[in-house]
Amino acid sequence: MKTLPYTRHSLNEDDIAAVVEVLRGNWLTTGPAVGRFESALVEVTGARHAVACSSGTAALHLATLGTEIGPGDAVVVPTLTFLATANCVRYVGAEVVFADVDPETGLMRAEDVRDAIARAEHKNIAAILPVHLNGQTADIEAIASVAQDHNALVLEDACHAIGGHHLSTGDAVGACRLTTAATFSFHPAKTVAMGEGGAVTTNDDQLARRMRQLRNHGMSRDAADFANAELAFAQSGGANPWYYEMTEPGYNYRASDIHCALGVSQLKRLDARVAKRAALVARYDAALADRSPALRTLARIPDCVPAWHLYVVRIDFDALGTERSEVVERLSAHGIGTQVHYLPVHLQPYYRARYGALDLPGAQEYYTHCLSLPLFDSMSEQDVDNVVVQLEDILADG
Repeated sequence: MKTLPYTRHSLNEDDIAAVVEVLRGNWLTTGPAVGRFESALVEVTGARHAVACSSGTAALHLATLGTEIGPGDAVVVPTLTFLATANCVRYVGAEVVFADVDPETGLMRAEDVRDAIARAEHKNIAAILPVHLNGQTADIEAIASVAQDHNALVLEDACHAIGGHHLSTGDAVGACRLTTAATFSFHPAKTVAMGEGGAVTTNDDQLARRMRQLRNHGMSRDAADFANAELAFAQSGGANPWYYEMTEPGYNYRASDIHCALGVSQLKRLDARVAKRAALVARYDAALADRSPALRTLARIPDCVPAWHLYVVRIDFDALGTERSEVVERLSAHGIGTQVHYLPVHLQPYYRARYGALDLPGAQEYYTHCLSLPLFDSMSEQDVDNVVVQLEDILADG
């Protein structure tokens, strides 16, 4: 029996050769492959800077650190996201203000942001952190307008959306024309896989410089930064070649040359991979069209060209007389992996204890009905058809 996990990384011989070349070279980390990857990501997104790091979580943390969000600040975060989106706010000592989402797409809307800000009436809203979910993009223009009204930054969580585009502006996801920064993940589940890896794109020169220091323990080797002249400089006046200073505490968030070489190779096929996923999504959509009203596809955002990361269906399990866990287990018995993305973060014990019970009905409705079906590059159209047939048989049995 063929096994279809809900996602699977895709590698080819070029990827393997790129990693082998690094292994045979002189640099396993802090070498030239890192710069090549950052340059490739700049070309893909159109942003001025890309700062590579060790994970999407590290990217989110660097973005909040780099923009000096901290104690006394609050950040609006959609509750329908992975833990890291909210956690990065707490890492820097700021408070999370959870926002609801559209139950049809899982995306935070401008009205959700406004409602969240109204609930946080005495908090200083320093930033809004929209999430581009499943590959579809949040309405950045509308959210940026709300942010401007409150003198807040916009930091995009684009970990699901590498290769996507905003139709109204023509910008690639990560161009940051209306936002301060965008964060990416290159986990094996993503369209571009580095094993582990992340990046932040921005058009802010100072922010990029600061994030590069923060990813490397806060160290600087730039003589212009040196405060201790007696230690930093030789009698000739030049900086001592071994010398560095820590301008502020940072983290070991570097991405290695091994990971970045794989990332460069993967980015070369980004357009083809986005197109393949789009074709698989179209196959799913066609196969699921005009079926039971209890089984529906996600609503589509008209103002974006999505780069699909996940294929999510909405199932009314109660109407069908079944439980989601039973459907998951029965699909697994047929070799079909599924997942649920995501349990709303405000329901996590830590956040419930900190902020109390919240009523966010859009997120609750989305979570109650969502199920992620297999979607990855090496799937065939026949694989899609098999998933749909098995799912419909299981749902028909109730």
